[in-house]
Parts: sequence; C-alpha cells; structure tokens
Amino acid sequence: MPLVLCIHLALAINCSGAEGTSLLAGAAKVDITHPGTVSTRDRLHARALVLRSGETTAVVVAVDAVAIGGIGPIGNDYLGKVRAALKMELGIDPGRVIVNASHCHGTVCADVAEKTIEAVRKAHAGLRPVLASAGTGREDRIQENRRLRLKDGREADVRHAYPVAPDSEIVGSGPIDPDIGLLRLDEPDGKPVAVVFHFACHPIMGLPDGSNTADLSGFASRTIEDSLGCTALFLQGCGGDINPIRYKDTTQPRDAEPLGMMLGTSALKTLRTLRGKPDAPLRVINERMEVPRAELTRDIARLETKKEALVASLQGTSLDLKGFLELSARQGLAPDFPSAPAHQYLHEERLGRADLKYLDAANRKNMQAYLANIRAMEELTRVQTNLALLRRHQKDNQEAGMRPVPAELMGLRVGEFSLVTFPGELVAQIGLNLKKAAGKPNHHVSGYTNGYLFYCPTASQLKNRGGAQEDSDCLLAPEWQALFETKARNLFGRLHQ
Repeated sequence: MPLVLCIHLALAINCSGAEGTSLLAGAAKVDITHPGTVSTRDRLHARALVLRSGETTAVVVAVDAVAIGGIGPIGNDYLGKVRAALKMELGIDPGRVIVNASHCHGTVCADVAEKTIEAVRKAHAGLRPVLASAGTGREDRIQENRRLRLKDGREADVRHAYPVAPDSEIVGSGPIDPDIGLLRLDEPDGKPVAVVFHFACHPIMGLPDGSNTADLSGFASRTIEDSLGCTALFLQGCGGDINPIRYKDTTQPRDAEPLGMMLGTSALKTLRTLRGKPDAPLRVINERMEVPRAELTRDIARLETKKEALVASLQGTSLDLKGFLELSARQGLAPDFPSAPAHQYLHEERLGRADLKYLDAANRKNMQAYLANIRAMEELTRVQTNLALLRRHQKDNQEAGMRPVPAELMGLRVGEFSLVTFPGELVAQIGLNLKKAAGKPNHHVSGYTNGYLFYCPTASQLKNRGGAQEDSDCLLAPEWQALFETKARNLFGRLHQ
C-alpha cells in the first residue's frame, strides 16, 4: 500500500468520524413516566438520536431524569446495560453512546433502561439521509444564577433548603449563559427529522399540584415538537448554579410550563432560520480522565466552629413569634407612634411624661434581639445543611482512599455543531470559559452526561466551601477545574482537525 494512502487511512481511523460522506439520522422517543405518578399535564420521555456517516455511528440520548446513576431513580447499572444491549443488538460501539440527563426531578419507570434501548432501536430503524445545520438562539428571561455575593466576601445561594440571605447583605449575583445551542437535521426535502437544543438551567420549577413532570425542558421539547413535527432532544448544559427565575416566589403557583414554552419558542425563532448542508462531518471522541478528591477536614472543622458560634449568639428576649409579629405590624404602620394614637403621646409630653416612648424603646430593643435570633437561626440552617453535605463527601472520599475520581468525557461534532460532555453538575462559568476559549460559534458543554459526580464548581467558588450547595455538595478538589478545561479545549480542537 502506498505510504500516502496509509497516512490518510490512519488519520481517518483516529478521527473516529467521517467527512465527505452522506450523514444519516433517525430519531424517536419513548414514554418513561412512572406508572404510579402520572400527571395529567406532562409525561417523561427518553429521546434518542442515531447518527451515521461512513463507518461511524453515534447515539445521543436525552433522558427526562435527575441524573444518570448516582442519585435519583436511575441506577448505576443503567448506562452499562444500555450500552451492552446496543452493542449486542445494533453493533454500536459503547464509547459512542452519549446519555444526558435533563436534571428534571421527575420519577421514571422501573424499566427505564429497556425503554431507552427501545427508543434507540426505533431511531436506528428510521435512519435516512439528512442535511445538518447549527445555530445559537437566546433566552435570558427564564433563569437566574442562584449564587449571591455578600458584603463580607462570602457567597450564599437560593434554595428551598434554607432562607435567602438578608437583602441588606447581598451585593451581586453570578452569571447566566443565555445561549440555546441548536442542531437541526432535515431530510433533503426540508422535512425535519430531529432537533437538538442545548441550554443551561435547573429544570426544578415543578407544577402547581406537585405532580410528576419533565419540567421546563420537557415543555420546551413539546413546544418544538408540536411546531416542527419531529423529535426534539434537550441537552442540559452547565446549569449547576442556575435556577428557574423567581424560584422561591410565594405569590403565584410554581409552574414550569410557561417557562418551557418560552424556551421552546425562543429556540424555534432561530431553528426556522437554519438551512441544512450536505456532507456534514460526524466525529466522536471518548476519553477518560481522573480528577482529584478533596480533603475536607479543615472545611468541616471551620463550619463546626461557626455552628457553635451561632448557637452561642442566641440571646434571651421576652418576645415570642406572636408578640414579634404584632410589634412589627405596629412599627410598620406608625413608626413614630406605634404603641398608641399620636394624641396620647402629645398628652404625655404636655404632662412631662414619656412612658409611651420608653415602652417603644424597650419594644424596639426586644425586637432587635428577636430579629438577631432569627438571622442566626437562618444562618445556622444554612451551615447545618451544608455541613452535612461536606461530611458525606468526606466519608466517601476517605472510604475511596482519596483515589482520584474517574470521569468519562465525550466529544461530538455534527457539521458545525460541537459538544463536549462531563458527568458532573458543571456551573455556568465553566461553560462560559470554554466557549470563550473556543473562539468559534456553536461550541457547547454539557454536564450530567454518562454518569454523575455531584456538583463541579469553579476553583474560586470552592474557596467558599460550606456557603452554598455547589461548593458543599462537591467531592472534588479545586484543581479539577483546570484539568477538565484543558481536556475540554483539547477535545474541541481535535473535533475540528
């Protein structure tokens, strides 16, 4: 064989993809809603996309679930079971199967692995020639960063597990990523086959009655599917510290449907402008890396000391909740004359007395003491909740002998659409960093893929360990960020070689 031909053959094998050949695609979805928790408004699905070009076949699965193993109803054996079945039935390389969890908190059926395999099987049976197009939409109305910067340099977060920090202490919040990454696959006549849309936000708004739901990502998929008549796969991005907007609002019912419809409509605005191109390159890369575990002894000791100080700060006050609320109402209605009508204050003043003013001063002192206790209680709740997370991860890390955590990374390129994945809950800044480093459009980063490694915050956020969920529910050392971002940049580069 001529030397030049050998070199070209070796390059084609290393790319794990095909260029200059026809791209085939098939898509399908299967209901995975738990039969005992059916909502009248929403269903959960496993959506599958099978791609083929030349000798390369890739599978992308979007599952309406909280995680792929680790936590939630999907077990740790799920991914291996799905990959083994696809290898045996369809001859698909396990290293070319990407499974992303939307991170909705819905409940899936017990046979979710079998349903996932069924979805891929149906998608594979529907393979047909397609044209690929990529673009980026925008949605910045439905999400907010839940990390809050405080005056003292610390950071807190917005969760249902504990109160929000006082308004007077908050000086800023973190960034969001408003991009909607889009991949559209059409038959040559323009009929849509599938859409992949990538976005960063926790789908945890729920429904007013608390019923089982795929949440905002599920409603967004439905909006796109109803409009285009194809399968729409949602891929969760770097949404680790991104909440739905007004997540803790108590003035209206919690309802993910309007947010999902807004996301779906925003995606459609851009999808309708995309025009497919033939011979889109398909490339898949599967890599492993090891990330260091954190030694949390000092952080735990620091929070335990803080917990003791907060308990010690609680002081005696003659008020109870009822008395505090009554005084607060009176002070709010008439701060100058809270204890009696104004004329009685004036009457006392004429007589040279100030009994009502003395009463007001005593009441204000007691209110300040009671309020200080409430603030301490709120901070104590945050500390205690996050301390429990740190203790759990310290125990797991010690039981693992502090050995590095294995992580699977995937790189996927379909035409102009590029994706790098990681198993953990990546925060928004990670995705923003990598997209900026890429310097090109249509580069996206997904967490929650092919496993679950809890939260993966930045090294800077980990300096705040114990102050927010992301930096507390984390088993990784700060060095993990630089290691991952280096790997991810390398993967993006190789996808476009």
